[in-house]
Amino acid sequence: SKEEIALLKEVEDNKAKADTSKKKTPAKDSVVIDWDGLTLRKAKVTIHSSSMGDALVSKDGETLYYLARFERGMNLWSTNLRTRETKMLVPLNAGFAAMSWDKDQKNIYISTDGSVIKLDPASSKQDRVSINGEMMVNTTAERQAMFDHVWRRTKKTFYTKTFHGIDWDSYKPDYDKYIPSIGNNYEFSEMLSELLGELNVSHSGSGYSGFNPSGDATASLGAFYDAAHKGNGVKILEIIKDGPLDKAGLNVEAGMIIESIDGEMITADKDLAQYLNRKSGKPTLLTIIDGTSKKEVTVKPISTGEENGLLYRRWVKRNADEVEKLSGGALGYVHIPGMNDGAFRTTYEEIMGKYFHKKGIVVDTRNNGGGDLVADLATFLSGKKFMEYGNDIRSNGYEPNFRWTKPSISIANEANYSDGHCYAYMVKEINVGKLVGMPVPGTCTFAGWEGLMDTGIRWGAPPVGVKANNGRYLENWQTEPDIKVMNEYEQVKKGVDQQLEAAVKELMKELK
Repeated sequence: SKEEIALLKEVEDNKAKADTSKKKTPAKDSVVIDWDGLTLRKAKVTIHSSSMGDALVSKDGETLYYLARFERGMNLWSTNLRTRETKMLVPLNAGFAAMSWDKDQKNIYISTDGSVIKLDPASSKQDRVSINGEMMVNTTAERQAMFDHVWRRTKKTFYTKTFHGIDWDSYKPDYDKYIPSIGNNYEFSEMLSELLGELNVSHSGSGYSGFNPSGDATASLGAFYDAAHKGNGVKILEIIKDGPLDKAGLNVEAGMIIESIDGEMITADKDLAQYLNRKSGKPTLLTIIDGTSKKEVTVKPISTGEENGLLYRRWVKRNADEVEKLSGGALGYVHIPGMNDGAFRTTYEEIMGKYFHKKGIVVDTRNNGGGDLVADLATFLSGKKFMEYGNDIRSNGYEPNFRWTKPSISIANEANYSDGHCYAYMVKEINVGKLVGMPVPGTCTFAGWEGLMDTGIRWGAPPVGVKANNGRYLENWQTEPDIKVMNEYEQVKKGVDQQLEAAVKELMKELK
């Protein structure tokens, strides 16, 4: 403890004062490692769990500095390794960050989202390091080098030597000849996608992303509008829950008309998006017509990404309510949008919490974009009860109490991708209930993405495939559902989800 260290230091100081005749000799090696039983002396040095980045230890070994992400960006934290005192040292909110000491271990240099910060951890003083330089680039030669790298790496690392039946070597000269004619990185990225597309494989291709800080960025008011409305303004058909218009005190309702935005009349010849361009998060004045009266309200529009999140939650709630109604309260519903930690936590919390007393669960994985969660879900959903606690009067629980032991049914569709396909395959392979929906394309393969030297270009081709127990690769081998149901366009327009209805009907049959 801190007190014990202070006491030990005081004892050593007293000894040194009592014997001043002896000349001190520096220790040859002040650090002595006891290797015996080293693996048994593990200790967690941080007090909380998070997504970790770089970590550094101070020169005196007293303080740990580390980059950690909890919900949003990465920030710099420090922990006193003796007292365990932990605090956020610098709020970076960075998408990416890395750090290292200077040669004297006095200052930390942090690379964060394209900039470099010099930090004095003792005072938390920050200085931004300016970097500037010019370089003459032979663009054609650079693109040739990048192209050669993509072709060569794919040749060396592609997951199967068959190359899906094509002669990979023969394609290089066919595409080489176009490189001198490439005009920009977007065109170059498109050409790489064409080349990699010859492989007929998932998790491949190339993309170019360039950030324009002054580019268009349409905001949203979080509402659906009546397309049949004539005249100026837009008529509200539905207000999305938790959106900008769904705030206490605004009293904005469906049927009202938004006549103008920041004093500019909304006319029929101009798209609504133009009035909301670059207004996300900014106070925006709306003129609302309510029957014969007008009023003005101020709101903060949200980004289209935030609106998509609200629409997703709206869709999930509608599905959950529909399952509750169709099953008479017997079944629960969860949607798994991706195969990641957050999705698993939400799924586990809802099934073992809100739906724990339901007789069965509908597991919807439609449009699942993948990740790496299939084994966890297979374990969780395939529980078999083997004992129960209780007495003659009541039950006090059962084992396994951390797995779902009741019936389930899964829904998948054509948009399940990567680990989303792995899930559909798993349901059929180990018989975790039935699979409802449409055939899932064979994309259960591991990605291998890489950024090229010219900023903004990202490409990939799968280095690892996934095989079934019979030795066949799952790539390009679609999984057929037990019950094939297509959501027909005319029914979707009416708000009918035929796949969801079929899943509920089938699971209720099993429960009888």
